Amino acid sequence: MASSRPPRASTTTWCGRCGAYLSVAPGSRSVRCALCHAVTYVERRPHGLHHAAIGFIKGLISAIVSPPPSSSPSLRPGGAAFQLPASYPRVRGCKKRALLVGISYAGSQYELKGTVNDVNCMAYLLRQRFGFPSDCILVLTEDDKDPFRVPTRVNLLHAMRWLVDGTTSGDSLVFHFSGHGVQKLDNNGDEVDGYDEALCPLDFQDRGVILDDEINAIIVRSLCWGVKLHAIVDTCHSGTILDLPYLCRISRTGYWQWENHSRPSGEPKCTNGGLAISISGCGDSQTSQDTTAFSGSASTGAMTYSFIKAVESEPGTTYGRLLTAMRATIRDNGGEFGIPGPIGAFFRRVITFSCAQEPQLCSSEPFDIYKKPFLL
Repeated sequence: MASSRPPRASTTTWCGRCGAYLSVAPGSRSVRCALCHAVTYVERRPHGLHHAAIGFIKGLISAIVSPPPSSSPSLRPGGAAFQLPASYPRVRGCKKRALLVGISYAGSQYELKGTVNDVNCMAYLLRQRFGFPSDCILVLTEDDKDPFRVPTRVNLLHAMRWLVDGTTSGDSLVFHFSGHGVQKLDNNGDEVDGYDEALCPLDFQDRGVILDDEINAIIVRSLCWGVKLHAIVDTCHSGTILDLPYLCRISRTGYWQWENHSRPSGEPKCTNGGLAISISGCGDSQTSQDTTAFSGSASTGAMTYSFIKAVESEPGTTYGRLLTAMRATIRDNGGEFGIPGPIGAFFRRVITFSCAQEPQLCSSEPFDIYKKPFLL
């Protein structure tokens, strides 16, 4: 009887130019990125080095993109090797870590006023309310003196890989982004509405945006069993910014249902066994606001304010109550009583508020939003 050999599994690598997650067919020596069209070369593993590392290095050379001169040892989330700046926190063994990004685009026509305030308030909340260690929180703002902590496209991609690298069961991750978001025409047929959502790094006009496809590949699909990720994204067009398969629709009367946003192509959007949840500032077709009506001076994102107010007003809340409270706060222009307690006092020193938008909830798996407790 003739015997047959099972087909070889495909391998993975990262695009040398844009950092996108790539699938390499068995036996292929190179792969072209569908997003930026750069060619990344793949070779067999020499002396124990993962073949994806070689593909990544040659991709960098072919795209003429130089890695940061000061970097840490090679790390491998999702099977691809890369190097991180030495100034990024060393968090192996830390069960809670967070990446907080605030971009004001200072001096441009797109300038925002409240993004750095958002990051400061989120860092305070994570430390004081949820016990995140200060040395396990990576902050990227354009005011930082460290060039590798300025939120450029390259630094953001590295920072997202830092967030998920080496995670194990029981780890809790937070990704918070405050800045601009846009929609781009979907070129690979994986969006229900025909548009990709994207984050705008500081240098997006020169280096391009970061598509939801890339975000999903880096911080969603690499989540192993028992790892939990919360993305809190305060941008325009951010409803499905993580490209998660389930979007929760909630009416004003509290009726809810999960809407399936799986890719029409059938390509998976899910984790590798972990749980990914995004709470975003508005729907894909809506805009988020930089606000100036609560304290009369400084600004913040309306979504960030409403999120912190909901968390502080009702400790131990569920996802359903959290989202309902956030939407009510925005409809009520900040709410009558504001955020209670010491975190509220801190927040009132730096923020203002007023706008109209609807925060959204997405997940890698459906659950009962009024039974599942919210906990970072």
